Amino acid sequence: MSSVSYAARDSVTMFRRNLKRAIRYPSVVVTIVMMPVLFLLLFNYAFGGALGAGIQGSQASQGDDVDSLAYIDYVAPGIILMTVATGCIGAALSVCMDMTEGIVNRFRTMSISRASFLTGHVLGNLVQTVLGTVVVTGVALAIGFRPNATALEWLAVLGLLTVLALALTWLSAGMGLVAKTVESASNLPMPITFLPFLGSAIVPTDSMPAGLRWFADHQPFTPINETLRGLLMGTDIGNSGWIALAWCTAIGLIGYLWSKSAFKRGVRN
Repeated sequence: MSSVSYAARDSVTMFRRNLKRAIRYPSVVVTIVMMPVLFLLLFNYAFGGALGAGIQGSQASQGDDVDSLAYIDYVAPGIILMTVATGCIGAALSVCMDMTEGIVNRFRTMSISRASFLTGHVLGNLVQTVLGTVVVTGVALAIGFRPNATALEWLAVLGLLTVLALALTWLSAGMGLVAKTVESASNLPMPITFLPFLGSAIVPTDSMPAGLRWFADHQPFTPINETLRGLLMGTDIGNSGWIALAWCTAIGLIGYLWSKSAFKRGVRN
């Protein structure tokens, strides 16, 4: 059996280990999923009337079609994006727990691929994030979200969210490796989870003050969100799709290289 086959086999074993741990200790997964659901309900029922009226008024003044601007249809893609961003917390927590509880030292004495440790964590968290995204999307559909995407566009949405989840999971794994405690590991990814709010997830960026608008227009989650909303609701995407893929690739590459380097330093120590 080649070294690649050994690494693949060990990665599958680590993947199963992380899924079993998630099943035995579901509190983290439930908490990560419930936060986007609560935000979805809050913005739709508590703030949706005022925010939706403001968006409709702005669009109407520009001569756009107001009938397609139900606020749930505007905000749901942003909350789905937030679900993916929130899911990365689980990777930081699980990696940090293994690093601080000593199980990695046990793995060092075993004849297993060192790459399988991080690969198993990343794949396990990716599955949990996808399932959480399905749950939040189901809740959005239940409360009135009505996308008009075709089957091909739904596949594109799934692909974009999977690529983003993979990129953010690698980045969060690096955070978990450098964190000294589980508590700090849960806090480090928090800025990522709130970046969608500082983009076009809740309101259009043109309603923001000049400085904040500049930041919102140039941060990663705005083109990703615009691409997601365009695929689901048929709004104009422009060049956001290519920009979104470029951001996902850059984040994933940085996260992978950082995690690989941090893990090697941690193992040597």
